[in-house]
Amino acid sequence: MANNQPVYLTAEGLKKIQDEYEYLTETRRKEVAQMIAEAKAEGDISENAGYDEAKTAQGFLEGRIRELENLLKNAQVIEEGGGRPKGEVSLGRTVMVRESGTDFEETYTIVGSVEADPTKGRISNSSPMGKALIGKRVGQKATVQTPGGEIVFDILKIQ
Repeated sequence: MANNQPVYLTAEGLKKIQDEYEYLTETRRKEVAQMIAEAKAEGDISENAGYDEAKTAQGFLEGRIRELENLLKNAQVIEEGGGRPKGEVSLGRTVMVRESGTDFEETYTIVGSVEADPTKGRISNSSPMGKALIGKRVGQKATVQTPGGEIVFDILKIQ
């Protein structure tokens, strides 16, 4: 992710990232430092598996902290409706769709890529499905390009 790209988050998603950042910087960092200190106290660190493990944990921890700092620096909280008119699919809105020609209905909430979790009905605004839905209204169709070909969805409801 480029360092200056906006990161779209719900208020709930922003809170989760802030909480994780706080935990990692205030609690976990101290725990890892203690692990390193204890491993060093055992003597020769050149063949000390505990030291190697602690240093690896420290590397992963610091990498995650930097990632979270970048997310927080570029975070843009999704406003109700994402600045689009009411009744139009946008970031933060939930949309019910049906694949044309079937009775199978699905409901998705459009979120930024950081919070996307299709198994929970949360799709990214930058996914093929998200891109196809953004800007549509009830009664319109959204065409999604998939590896298997085009799939057309009918927009049934927008919340």
